[in-house]
Amino acid sequence: MIDNDLLVKVSDAGLYKNGKWLVKGVNLNITKGKIVTLIGPNGSGKTTTAKIALGLYKNIEGTVERLTNKISYVPQKVSIDWTLPVRVIDFMVLTQDLQDQEINDALNLTGVEHLKNNNLRELSGGEFQRVLLARAIAKKPDLLVLDEPVQGVDFTGEVELYALIKKISETLQCGILLISHDLHVVMSATDYVVCLNGHVCCSGTPVAVAQNKEYKELFGEKSSQLLSLYEHEHDHVHDSDGNIVKEAK
Repeated sequence: MIDNDLLVKVSDAGLYKNGKWLVKGVNLNITKGKIVTLIGPNGSGKTTTAKIALGLYKNIEGTVERLTNKISYVPQKVSIDWTLPVRVIDFMVLTQDLQDQEINDALNLTGVEHLKNNNLRELSGGEFQRVLLARAIAKKPDLLVLDEPVQGVDFTGEVELYALIKKISETLQCGILLISHDLHVVMSATDYVVCLNGHVCCSGTPVAVAQNKEYKELFGEKSSQLLSLYEHEHDHVHDSDGNIVKEAK
């Protein structure tokens, strides 16, 4: 049976380079309106796996079936000359042609339309991440790939950004491949998790992965216990120690 919502299918994929496997035996499906999160320690193959899914490597083991070319990618690091007076609206149209309505819609969805005439250097870390998201979704991609999208943001800001990413997925019905180092923070926004450490340690729902022995060995028993805080419907936000730090909006 053909899945009309399927965007990317990665089957038993791996990349061998410079005498070693960077990642091996990866299987994952990305579908419309769903978020797949890659987690794992530094050097575990998260970014490599994302690039495999995007078709950026040619000499791979296994196969990648990509059923869309409407893809946006937000890298972990963006090089910007912060001395230049670049406004948000100018940044939005760098390397792409956008209509005013596309710009306004994207900035409105990410909550920063009021900042479109501000210089980038005036933005907080959270505001800049929202602008990066707006720029990525302006053309309404089918697939959005986000590599550590909460850089330079405090814990409460991380929770809000992950809630925004979930909103983007639901509003645009785009598939999202998200790279993160910490599962319990992204719990409420994730549909499926692939835990990597050079290979797939475990995969499944966030709760199932958190209960897996290999996940606990990688991230510790505390992280597994903290994840349970996100299983229930609640009207507050927890910090990394499980304490309530903010009432939800």
